[in-house]
Amino acid sequence: MSQMLALTIVLSILYIGDIVATRTKAWIPSVFVCAVLFLVGYWTFFPQDIVSIAGIGPVVATMLMYLLITNMGTLLSLKELKNQWKAIVISLSGILGIIAILFTIGTMIFDLKTMIVAIPPLVGGVVAALVMSEGAAAAGLDDLAVFAIVIYVIQGFAGYPITSIVLKREAKRLLKEHQRGNVQTITQAQEEEPVPASEQQPKLFSRIPAKYNTEYFKFFRLALVGLLAYGTSVALAPIVTVNALVLCLVFGVLASTVGFLERQPLQKANGFGFAIMGLMLFIFDGLKQASPDMLLRIVVPLVVSIILAVIGMYIFSFIAGKLLKVSPNLAFAVSLTALYGFPADYILTNEVVKSSTTDEKEREMLLSNMLPPMLVGGFISVTITSVILAGIFVSWL
Repeated sequence: MSQMLALTIVLSILYIGDIVATRTKAWIPSVFVCAVLFLVGYWTFFPQDIVSIAGIGPVVATMLMYLLITNMGTLLSLKELKNQWKAIVISLSGILGIIAILFTIGTMIFDLKTMIVAIPPLVGGVVAALVMSEGAAAAGLDDLAVFAIVIYVIQGFAGYPITSIVLKREAKRLLKEHQRGNVQTITQAQEEEPVPASEQQPKLFSRIPAKYNTEYFKFFRLALVGLLAYGTSVALAPIVTVNALVLCLVFGVLASTVGFLERQPLQKANGFGFAIMGLMLFIFDGLKQASPDMLLRIVVPLVVSIILAVIGMYIFSFIAGKLLKVSPNLAFAVSLTALYGFPADYILTNEVVKSSTTDEKEREMLLSNMLPPMLVGGFISVTITSVILAGIFVSWL
C-alpha cells in the first residue's frame, strides 16, 4: 500500500467520525466511530502498519505529544490549576473507586492477578499498559500480557459514549444556570483583573515586532519548553522518576505564566489541527493489537472489569462531588477521563459544547466551566497516577 493511499484511508475515517458526531450532535462521539472503523479495518484489509505507512510513526507521534501537551499547559494558569483542586480530588476518588471495586467484587469473580493487571491500564496510559503487559509476560502469564494491552485499547469504547452523555447533561444544566445569571465564563470572571493588551505577543517578547513572531518562532519556543521538560526528567531520573510529558504540562503552565509562551501557541502557529490528527491516528494504531482471537479469549474479564471500573468511578466520584459541591454529571465525567485521557477528553468536551449551542458566548461559558476540570482530571489519572500504580502493581505479579 502506498503512503498516500494509506493516508487517504485513515483521514477518511477521521472525517467519517466527524460527520457522525456532527449529525448526532455528539451523542455518538467521533473517537468512538473512528475506533470501530479502525478495528474493522484491522480485522479485514488494513496492513498492520497502515498508520506508519501513512507517515505517523512512533517518533512523529512522540514529537506531537510533546508539542500538544506543552501547548495544553498554556491553557491553564497557575491560578487556574489551583482552582482545579476539586477536579484533582475527584479524579483521584474515581481511581480509588476502580481499585476498591476490582479488589473486592472483581477478585470474587476472577483471580487476584487478573485484577492486578487490569487496574493500571484502566486508570489510563499506554505506559501503564506496557509495564503491566511486560510484567505479566515475564511472570509467564501470556494471556494477561495480552489482556493488559487489549483492556487499554478497548476501554475507551465504554468511556466515550458515557462521557458524551453526562457532559451533554452538564452542558444543559450550565446553560440554564447561565440564563439565570448564576454561571459566568472565566473571561467574564477575570475582567476585573489586569490582562495583557495583546494576546498575539507573549509578555517577554512584547517589544519584538509582531512580524518576527512567526509560526517557526512559536514552534521553536514550544519545542524549547518541551526540551527543558525532557532534560529535567532525565536529570531527576537518578533520584525520582517523573514522566517527561507530565513536566511538559507543568512547564507549559510556567512558560505561559512568565510570558515565554502565549496562550495556545500551537493554534496560532496553525499546527494544532495537524498535531491532533497525528496523535489520534497513533492512538488508533494501538487497535491493531486487538485481534478477534485475543478478544474471544479475554472478552469476559475484559467486559466485566470495565463495567466494574465504571461503577466504581461513578460511586466514588458521586460521593466526592457531593462533598465538594460539584455536579454529579461533571464529577462523573472528570473521573471517566481515566478511560481515555488526552486528546479524547479535549475532543469530547469540544464536540458536546458545539452541539449544545450555536451562541459563541454560551460556548465560551461552557468551555470555561467544563474543559479545565476535564483536562486536569485526565492528566492526574492517565499521565501521572496510572504510571505510579503500574510501578507498584507490577511487583505483585
